[in-house]
Amino acid sequence: MTPVQGIIFDKDGTLFDFGSTWETWAGAFLRRLAGNEAHAEELGHAIGFDVPTLRFLPESIVIAGTPGQIADALHPLVQGATVDDVLRILNEEAARAPQKEATPLPAFLDALSGHGYVLGVVTNDAEEPARAHLDAAGITERFDFIAGFDSGYGAKPAPGQLLAFAESAKLPPSDVLMVGDSLHDLLAAKNAGMRAVGVLTGIATADVLAPHAAIVLPDISYLMDWLSSENLLPA
Repeated sequence: MTPVQGIIFDKDGTLFDFGSTWETWAGAFLRRLAGNEAHAEELGHAIGFDVPTLRFLPESIVIAGTPGQIADALHPLVQGATVDDVLRILNEEAARAPQKEATPLPAFLDALSGHGYVLGVVTNDAEEPARAHLDAAGITERFDFIAGFDSGYGAKPAPGQLLAFAESAKLPPSDVLMVGDSLHDLLAAKNAGMRAVGVLTGIATADVLAPHAAIVLPDISYLMDWLSSENLLPA
């Protein structure tokens, strides 16, 4: 197996623990959008989120969907608001969402860079709030490439974002590894001709991810040991 030269990370559920971040966001966002608790619960049902318990359902559109797709699902239930209004409120709340790092990220990313990996982030979040989250963690400058669903390359599971990273890094797709917590991430890697690793800091379970990944890890902190054990350090 040829060495890995570049590593792409999903953001939510991979760099940051999904539940700790987005369950808090969803409650605040839906209550702001709805104006009352009963309507907030109705909106939550539309996107696969239980407002009283602050828990996502496994099939929730939020797990791997884009903000635009979430806004489209909610808009018919919000009187007097346009899709753009819903999307604006969604992105405002998303930029303020608290981020719980899956592992201490600066040291983790520095270790990967120290081995010579080119690093990127591709997310189905919008680029602006994604950069706000990376800025808050102090890690934006550690990535050579950052793209959201609105950056001009499409959204996962289509391969556009991943192929744009490979082109930017001047690497063949076969030398790039995608690390993510959802089927969208792993299928995007397959569609791009890249290898994939799954992590369990999102909603998807190991049995869902395993058929599409070289390995499923508890979280990204296990990645370096796996790369070393598989002789996948950069040439």
